[in-house]
Amino acid sequence: MKIRLPVKLLTVALLSSALSIGCAARQAKESATMASPEATAAIIAAGAAIKKAKANDWIWRDTEDFLKQAQAAADKGDTATAVKLANKAKFQAEAAVIQYNHEMSITRGF
Repeated sequence: MKIRLPVKLLTVALLSSALSIGCAARQAKESATMASPEATAAIIAAGAAIKKAKANDWIWRDTEDFLKQAQAAADKGDTATAVKLANKAKFQAEAAVIQYNHEMSITRGF
């Protein structure tokens, strides 16, 4: 019986420390990915514009990269950069759709 008590205490101590570490890590992860509402709205709008451009199979080279960078900035809590990059991605996606429509309306005399 003398050996069981220290083993039980050690087991309880290890389990409670693992539980508290796990809870702390989860809480840190949730707070790290907490983007501001402005950044989230800009990223969602850019994503929708990109989806339209991809539906035409006409998207500019860096547009999706700007969206990824915006999401990374939002995850870090840098709202200004996230909104700026998301707006840039949205502009490029919308411009790509306009360019696609223009290119499709031109009759070429080959």
